[in-house]
Amino acid sequence: MNIAVSACLLGENVRYDGGHKHDRFVTDELGRYASFVPFCPEAIAFGTPRPSVKLVSRDENILVVSNKDGTDLTKKLLDKSYEEVHRIADEKLGGIIFKSRSPSCGLGSTVAYLDNGFAGSKTDGVFASVCREKFPFLPMEEEGRLQDAWLRENFIMQLFAYDSIEKLKESKPSMKAVVDFHTRNKFLLQAKDEKLYRVLGNIVGNHENLPFEELFESYEHNFKVAIAQKSSIKRNRNVLEHMSGFFKNELSVLEKESLHEQIDDYAKKIVPIIVPLSTIKLYAKKYKTSYLLGQTFLEPYPKELALRSSLLSSK
Repeated sequence: MNIAVSACLLGENVRYDGGHKHDRFVTDELGRYASFVPFCPEAIAFGTPRPSVKLVSRDENILVVSNKDGTDLTKKLLDKSYEEVHRIADEKLGGIIFKSRSPSCGLGSTVAYLDNGFAGSKTDGVFASVCREKFPFLPMEEEGRLQDAWLRENFIMQLFAYDSIEKLKESKPSMKAVVDFHTRNKFLLQAKDEKLYRVLGNIVGNHENLPFEELFESYEHNFKVAIAQKSSIKRNRNVLEHMSGFFKNELSVLEKESLHEQIDDYAKKIVPIIVPLSTIKLYAKKYKTSYLLGQTFLEPYPKELALRSSLLSSK
């Protein structure tokens, strides 16, 4: 998949001071599974090195102002931001990772200062705002928030789920292929949003006899909305309990108690989710439960990323 990334996070010397903010998780871990499309509208607009800029809230508008002499640079950065958005849009993107707190790239973390110099509210950077407008359903996150294990796990899960629906679309699927896709993603969707899972089920049921193109467009839209939701311990626990029910006739009393204890320990944040999941996967293999083994929830992204091994990856 192609992921657009703030160039400084890739180690490129494009910051105002001529430096970078190389993020090793992005390049060394995620880079094993993705190709990167770098961007930096500030460097294109103002060069490197350059005087720093800030956002200023004035008369209900957000302006880009030079920290050196107070010059209004809004139009120049906005023009370059639109140019960059059109450039990266040609790359069939599967996601975007921004530099936090940047006047151009912050995703809800950029301070908009008041004219008196005091910090005002936080907002999107200029380029990030343009990206939200251009790519409303594309997975987006900033590297600062990716330091949070729960947000990181959710974002990576969204990236790979988004990639899967895009690949399905490119394959020119049959109705059967869409039904199979929905079936594989049942527990992943339930862990995200039970109501949207049911909406998607109704779409696949096609009770209104919609033409396939219209049906798939609706399914794709709602799937992308669903995978953007954050998981929770409560929803994950419900999914784990549901999955464990597939072995109710095979497991001994002791095995059932042990599995449910693992699920309870996960809910109490004593063990990470990988513990009960590994047990469920073991039983699915032992009893050849093909329905479960086909579920993306068991492995929604490459296991080598090890994002489910931390107690902090659930909330």
